[in-house]
Amino acid sequence: MKKWVAGIIAATSIFGLTACGSESGGSGDKKELVVGASNIPHAEILEEVKPILEEKGITLEIETYQDYILPNKDLENGDLDANYFQHIPYLESQKAEHGYEFENAGGIHIEPIGVYSKKYDSLEDLPEGATILMSNSVADHGRILTLLEAKDLITLKDGVDKTKATLEDIKENPKKLKFDYEYEAALLPQLYENEEGDAVLINSNYAIDAGLNPLEDSIAIEDKDSPYVNVIAVNKGDENKDEVKALVEALRSDEIQEFISKEWDGAVVPVKE
Repeated sequence: MKKWVAGIIAATSIFGLTACGSESGGSGDKKELVVGASNIPHAEILEEVKPILEEKGITLEIETYQDYILPNKDLENGDLDANYFQHIPYLESQKAEHGYEFENAGGIHIEPIGVYSKKYDSLEDLPEGATILMSNSVADHGRILTLLEAKDLITLKDGVDKTKATLEDIKENPKKLKFDYEYEAALLPQLYENEEGDAVLINSNYAIDAGLNPLEDSIAIEDKDSPYVNVIAVNKGDENKDEVKALVEALRSDEIQEFISKEWDGAVVPVKE
């Protein structure tokens, strides 16, 4: 919570700063980088990166978000120099839907998505006609369906690109599972706590933020070789800026990757690609 407050305070201080520019009245050597991020784990990881960038003459300002829409809008309009909250399929879907001219400046980590239930101890225990709650982010639907298929709950149609699969691509559903996908991703932990539905699919960042341990509290979790890598996204051309390259390099450093591994004990998995 303290880091969330710190992130909000940092957010209010960005106005009047020149993104990726030198400080007003300074020597011109000091650079500033404003990055939008989900509260956990992204903003916490960025906090660890601050001193590394400071040594390189870059001041990192972190603006925190609780949704998946505003960080891309703010990146496009120039309020941010980069954002760090989204995985590759979501980034690509947003570019296609909104015409964003964004680039992936580098992958940093994976957050395995998990299945949570207050009513059942395993997926096998789910009854016929069980209701599965999931986010309204279509970019996550393929990911969720792929997980459920891997756990033998459903079968997808042959030839379907699983990263783009939708509910209409379900070929077999032996338990006649019902899917309710009308919810903002950030609300799913509360629905789980309220025991709504029979099982809830929750992204690890929101699970961790709600005090859940994805490895211990979920009844099933995505494999660690997931293609849903969380990336640093920037406007086209900015991926070549020294400040952005320094950010990605710092996030991929042994120091930060070790921090990620120890802090979340497998619930957040570092990558270097």
